[in-house]
Amino acid sequence: MKLQVKLVKSMIGNVPRNRKTCIALGLRRVGQTVIHEDSPSIRGMLLNIRHLVDVKPAEDK
Repeated sequence: MKLQVKLVKSMIGNVPRNRKTCIALGLRRVGQTVIHEDSPSIRGMLLNIRHLVDVKPAEDK
């Protein structure tokens, strides 16, 4: 299963750890969307920045 992750809030004013997590996921701009495989490590990263992102299951194309 794949997850679609969209950055919906700015990283400005957040702790550096959260900013680095967003960058590690490939999110650099508000509104940017990336797709990742569902894994425990990705889920843990998303849990830390859950207030900044919107997560949905990715549609198969």
